Amino acid sequence: MQSVPMIPVSIIIPNYNYARFLKRSIDSALEQDYADVEVIVVDDASRDNSTTIMKSYGDRILACPRQKNGGHAAAFNTGFAASSGKIVLFLDADDYLYPTAVSTIVDTWDAATAQVQSRLHIVDERQGTKQEGIKDVFPPPELPFDSGDVMPKLLHKGRYQTTVTSGLAFDRATLESIMPIPELEFRQGADGYLATLAPMYGHVQSIDECLGAYRIHGANHSVFGEKLAERARWRVTHDFRRMQALSDQASGIGLTIVPSEAVRHDPVHLEERLASLCADRRQHPVADDSRLALGAAGAVASLEMSASLRRRAVLAAWFLSVGVLPRKMATAVLSWKLDASSRPAFLSRLSKTIRHAMG
Repeated sequence: MQSVPMIPVSIIIPNYNYARFLKRSIDSALEQDYADVEVIVVDDASRDNSTTIMKSYGDRILACPRQKNGGHAAAFNTGFAASSGKIVLFLDADDYLYPTAVSTIVDTWDAATAQVQSRLHIVDERQGTKQEGIKDVFPPPELPFDSGDVMPKLLHKGRYQTTVTSGLAFDRATLESIMPIPELEFRQGADGYLATLAPMYGHVQSIDECLGAYRIHGANHSVFGEKLAERARWRVTHDFRRMQALSDQASGIGLTIVPSEAVRHDPVHLEERLASLCADRRQHPVADDSRLALGAAGAVASLEMSASLRRRAVLAAWFLSVGVLPRKMATAVLSWKLDASSRPAFLSRLSKTIRHAMG
């Protein structure tokens, strides 16, 4: 019997000053139980000993050191240009994969696939193993992934239920249609650009199993500590940039999207708009926003979500309350929702109870 040829896979690890995590990440890529995997490590001009760690692997990896720091998109572009795999994974250097990740993705793949997405275990700063240091799952299991043709959701609200860098795998032909990533606009958040544009070229396949670990620590770009306004402004601006990129790409194939209208249907975006407005109105990026209007829009958008009726109703009520509460109280409520570490102990317990009840 003639054997079926293996699909070549590339794992690209973009790294900047993550030497303390890098070995765990590289090892996880090299230890896949799938044979046809190339591992590419892009160092974005780190100032720590990352390059020393990379050199220790010799020709087991393809090392791509950059002479000048360019950010997330630049590292993605550099790694992709050096890769050859038909399926391409971008693995953040502070995260790691489980040994069956690639084989599970390949088993899920079909000719119509543009992107495969999976859940990830959330772990802390400890190196950890699969059994050690696990805090949670991202995205949480009670939020169902969107799968198949997700373009209707993207065109309607500019978002679908997906995940972060290390839980994504892309079809090479799809990436060739949307890369290089604009490096100034997506110095951070390059995964958001890819996950927004990839569904234009095929289906999204979803895996509910956790295929790796997403490490949360104080240096993550996605974690800004207690800087609520800074985090919210960045996410609002990032959403507008994603929507503009989607609009530009969509126009080339005869589709129309109006970025400012699409985000009005996205509760995640509206939540960040409220946070930015409440925390620092002077630097808020949308001049004519009001809490009442955002709260009302968020309530409507919440009721359109793919979630249980109870979850949708609770979130809609939350939006309305933030829209009408006094500003200081609204800011505190927003902070408690967006930054778990800021919650009083009794609220943390209540949040867990509500989360399980709404699953």
